[in-house]
Amino acid sequence: MTGPGVRWTADQVLALAPDATSRKAGGRLGAAGPWSDAGSSGGGAVWGQCKGSGSKPYRTVVDTTGPAYACSCPSRKFPCKHALGLLLLWASETGAVRDGTAPEWAEEWLAGRRRRAEQEEGRAPEGRGRPGATAAPDAARRRAERRAARITSGALELEQRLADLLRGGLASAEQAGYGLWEETAARMVDAQAPGLAARVRELGAIPGTGPGWPVRLLEECALLHLLDSAWLGRELLPAPLAATVRTRVGLTAPADGVPVRDRWLVLAQYDSSDGKVTTRRAWVYGQGSGRFALLLSYGAAGRAPQLALPVGGAVEAELVPYGGAGRLRAELREGSWAPAPVEGPPRGGPVASALDAYGRALAEDPWLDSWPVTLTDVVPVPASTPDGVGWQLADAQGDSALPLTPVSLTRQGLWKLVALSGGGPVTVFAECGQAGVTPLAAWSPATGAEAVPLI
Repeated sequence: MTGPGVRWTADQVLALAPDATSRKAGGRLGAAGPWSDAGSSGGGAVWGQCKGSGSKPYRTVVDTTGPAYACSCPSRKFPCKHALGLLLLWASETGAVRDGTAPEWAEEWLAGRRRRAEQEEGRAPEGRGRPGATAAPDAARRRAERRAARITSGALELEQRLADLLRGGLASAEQAGYGLWEETAARMVDAQAPGLAARVRELGAIPGTGPGWPVRLLEECALLHLLDSAWLGRELLPAPLAATVRTRVGLTAPADGVPVRDRWLVLAQYDSSDGKVTTRRAWVYGQGSGRFALLLSYGAAGRAPQLALPVGGAVEAELVPYGGAGRLRAELREGSWAPAPVEGPPRGGPVASALDAYGRALAEDPWLDSWPVTLTDVVPVPASTPDGVGWQLADAQGDSALPLTPVSLTRQGLWKLVALSGGGPVTVFAECGQAGVTPLAAWSPATGAEAVPLI
């Protein structure tokens, strides 16, 4: 992207889809046939009316600087298939979406967004200069103390459960079944420690999962014991590590870091679900600051998360980091997005550099699941594993390599990466974890600054 009026590519539009069904339905609406009065403005707005099953067409408008969407259809997905189809039509540059002035119904929604953004910028932070705010800190402190006491009781109980498990032998975990772990997780929920509850449920899913499960169970038990111990001795920890521990047990905290305004390259975006809540993870990279940031958005009760960014594009925006070691997670300041040029992939290095970065991150946060890394001049090659043939990313000029995680081996992105490489070196953005790396985006000499999404 080179400015508000530059149109996205079809891949960037389809990356916004909340699910495969929406992506397919939006693709069918990406032609001029069902659309009328379609137009766009240099300020980042696209609008149009789509003929549907009713007597009146659906009115759809998109603010591409958000991005944000509005449609008169009854869909609860964001963006809906009509918004995706409109953006695909706009991206096709066939002349079906002409530059012009937004009609009254579209301008009304756009003006409302501008007003809300102005109000948000002028609003005083919670508890500062607001009437009645002086009594709130004392009540909040008392609530925090009561919750901390409950979490401490839960952590002590969990320590006893772990000691009983090790005393009886790991084989007893397979015999006991999942019920014991679910009961323990419920106790952690009662203790208001959802982070501990989630880790306990993960323990319950390990026994009997194939060769080596006792080793994996012991590793997770050790990490859980370390988290319990860290919580019980949190007053002795450095402030960043103490903040990480509070987050890991399930205490939330506001984004309170120093705001960072930069040109952010949108590297990847994907969803995961636990059956109740869908979590959307978006990785971005500051081309000026050289730092990665993770944006999270949640959707409950069948709703898709509202965060939807154009993967492969770059945007000017201000992010505010959350506390804790690493300070990867950040909050997006609403209304600050504006398209910007893409200058190329994040700065990276060989496999050894990625391992060093992951090791330093683990030293600050031992419970870290993965760390963002950029691998330069690597080649995807087959590798022999105990389970058969796997894949790895090998240095083109060295003898180091990192295995691909099992989850990445089941995705079509692996074959896209192999085809992109063609046996030659590529640059790969990936999540690096204990099991290896999960590629999320790649660049080759043929694509230049354009990222190829792998998820």
